[in-house]
Order: sequence, then C-alpha cells, then structure tokens
Amino acid sequence: MARVPDARGAGPGGLDLHLTLSPTRPARSLQDALRSAVVDGRLAAGTRLPAARALAADLGVARGTVADAYGQLAAEGWLESRVGAGTWVAHRAVGPPAVPATPARPRPALDLRAGIPDATAFPRGAWLAAARRALADAPDEALGYADPRGALPARAALVEYLGRARGVRTDADRLVVTHGFADLLSLVARALVARGARRVAVEEYGHAAHRGVLAATGLEVVPLPVDADGADPAPLADPARPRIDAVLLTPSHQFPTGVPLSPARRAAVVAWAARTGGVVIEDDYDGELRYDRRAVGALQALAPEHVVYGGTASKALAPGVGLAWGAVPPGLVDDVVAQRRVLGGSPDVVGQLTLARFLADHEYDRAVRRARTRYRARRERLVAVLAEHAPGCRVLGLPAGLQCVVELPDGVDVDAVVERAARRGLAVLALGAYAVGDEEPSARRTPAVVVGYGAPRDHQVERAFSLLAAALG
Repeated sequence: MARVPDARGAGPGGLDLHLTLSPTRPARSLQDALRSAVVDGRLAAGTRLPAARALAADLGVARGTVADAYGQLAAEGWLESRVGAGTWVAHRAVGPPAVPATPARPRPALDLRAGIPDATAFPRGAWLAAARRALADAPDEALGYADPRGALPARAALVEYLGRARGVRTDADRLVVTHGFADLLSLVARALVARGARRVAVEEYGHAAHRGVLAATGLEVVPLPVDADGADPAPLADPARPRIDAVLLTPSHQFPTGVPLSPARRAAVVAWAARTGGVVIEDDYDGELRYDRRAVGALQALAPEHVVYGGTASKALAPGVGLAWGAVPPGLVDDVVAQRRVLGGSPDVVGQLTLARFLADHEYDRAVRRARTRYRARRERLVAVLAEHAPGCRVLGLPAGLQCVVELPDGVDVDAVVERAARRGLAVLALGAYAVGDEEPSARRTPAVVVGYGAPRDHQVERAFSLLAAALG
C-alpha cells in the first residue's frame, strides 16, 4: 500500500493507493499498476503522486525503478512532471469509456404522490445545533458499539415524547430504534416467522413496499376490506379462513384513503389479539398531523401487550433523517432484538443522540407544529382550487397528513386523468395503484385519485394544484 497525496499536494498524510507489483518484474508491473489506476479512475487527473524516493520506500523497490516508471508514463502522456513541483496525473488522461446509459424516462416536474413531505422544510439549523450539543455532551463510551435496541438517550427521550404526544405506553427497554418503518416491520415480521407465524393481514389499500417486506420474510399477505370506518377486522376472526397471526394497520389515518379506524373496530382488533395471541402492528406514520382537532391517539394504548407501535421522523422532519422507532410488547421485544443482532445495521449513534437532544429541547414539537401549519394550509388550498375549477370532484378523508382521496364523477376514466396529469408534468396515482394485487377491490366503483400535497416546494404549490384541476376537468 503506497501513500499518495491528494490533488493539492498534501504530502505524506494524503491518499492511499493499492498497487500490486510482481516480485520478478517490479519495474514493468509498477508501470502497469500505475497506468491501470489512471485508466480505471482510481488516480484522477490532477492527482499529485509521491516523490520517487517516498514511493520506493513504501513499495520496497529501488528509487530508480520508480523514477523509470514515472518517466515512461510521462512519455506516454499518462503523467506529467513539473519542475520543482513533482509528478502529477496528466489532465488529458481519461478513465474507462463510459457505458452507454439507458435513456431514463423524464420525471414529472411536480410530485403529487401520497405521503411525501417537503424536504426543504427540514430545520437544518436546529438539527445542526442539536447535533453539536449532543456530541459535546456525549461520553466517549456512547460512541462505541451500541445496544441493538438503540442509544439509551434516544429511547428515553422517545418514551417521554410518545407518551405525551401519542398516548403510547412503553418504557426504554421495550423501545427499538430502527432505520425506518420498513426496517422495523422487517424485524418484527422475521421475529414472528421464527415463532411460527404464517399469515399477516393488511389493509386492501396501502404501501406496496410494506407488503413486499412482509412477503420477503415468508409471510402470506391477506387483504382486509377498507371502508369509511377503516379496515374491517371481521376476516381476522372468521373460522372458515386459515389462521391469521398478525395484522398491519394504519389506524389513526388509513393510508392512503385517510379514514380513521372506528372505535368499535379498534376494540374488535384488540379483542381478537387478546383472544388469539395475534400481534397488531400499528403504523403511525403521520399521527401528529391532524388539522381539525386533537390527533387520534395510538391504538397501542389500548393493548400494549399485543400491539407493536411504529413511528417515524420522516414526515415531521424528513425521510433523510433515517430514523423510526417501535414500542414492542414485552413478550416479543427479545425476539425483535435478536433479529437486529442477526441482521446488524443499527442506525448510527450520532443521529440517535441528535434526535434525543432535538426531542429534549422540544425542537421536535416545534417542527411538528410548523408542519401542521404548512400542510393544513396546502390541504385547504387544494380543496378551494378543486371546488372552483373541478366542482364535480369530492375530497375525502380526514383533514390530516400529506394526502387525500379525490373522488371523480361517475364514468370518468381515472387512467385518462392520470395520463393527462402526467402530460402536464404531474405525478399522481389512482387509488387502485395502492390496492393489494393487480385489480382494485370490486366494492369501490367510483373512480378516485390519491393526491399528495406534501412534496411540492412552497412556490410550486399553486401551479401544481391548478394543473391538477385542469387534468381532472
């Protein structure tokens, strides 16, 4: 391994370059190794190479061998020698020929898909300040190998916040910090499969990616009907059906239809879990973002011993934060932690410590309140624009979250609407695109699209809604 300075000539403390030399033909193999490093891009144009004496010492060859190699490659145009400034990779030297790229489909300029937040709203300054304070206060041992459940300060801060803001009943020992909700879902599903689970019920509309995570663990995915009261739990207890071991729900704000799980059905789901030993997985992806009244509380509070509560920072902060959390029942938490140990890959500790500080300083609460104000105004504006320019359409779902369902007049071709939107530079999906399987459930005959109002930048919102109204008309 030879130490190579960076392009600014930083000296011995620069880049490392791996060069493999033949013990019988060191001069020729050094030339070949340097030439290959330039061709494949490991030595970029403008990189300053070490002095012949230093490289010879690193490689264990004669200084003259290195000098000859430099001279030969300079004559070929790969390197250039500068009087008093050393040897550099020539700027005219090029890397490997580029592989022709497959032409990418042009991406719509405006994204109105469901569940995507406006990343420009991320509180960079407050997050950076929290990171500085967290690192300044963290003991050295906090930066070592972490508990697979996550850093204790993050878990303790989350327990306080979730109990206060979402009514979640848990403690730090049963709180697991993950990369995102899909990561938590995978851990829980793998733990259930290891215990003998075979089938998991899901809402007939939802995230295809989450269904994919469950299927990848070996679980059979079974759809539950969704109506104005949320998911119908009746099939869970149907003796004529094969046993269902777990159910994945979005009870506070069904994704993507926007309806809450009714109190009667909440009670029925909890009763099913208590009676059968089934596990309820609660995806509380945007539970804090209710705009007309106090947010619907977490289902987990009704049965902490049967419900896995999952939350995430993706909506209130940004997906790039890459952190989610799960409050796991006491009888399941050890199995989930065991899966984390097997898979590895816990979230980075610095990010967790930053989140802990962010929560402790109530910056997270402030971020949630700002998000509520921003997205409530967007939803209200969308309703107003459609009422004026597409009066035949009806907005459905709770005033909450980052999306709503727009029901179209009877007989309207929803695929044609999606295509017209795409031609106008809008990405929007039909409700059927979120359904389990290839066909939308037959019970819904009224065409509808799901409109996400989170992703556009503030200056793009008005144009996006106007173009959508034109596509709907």
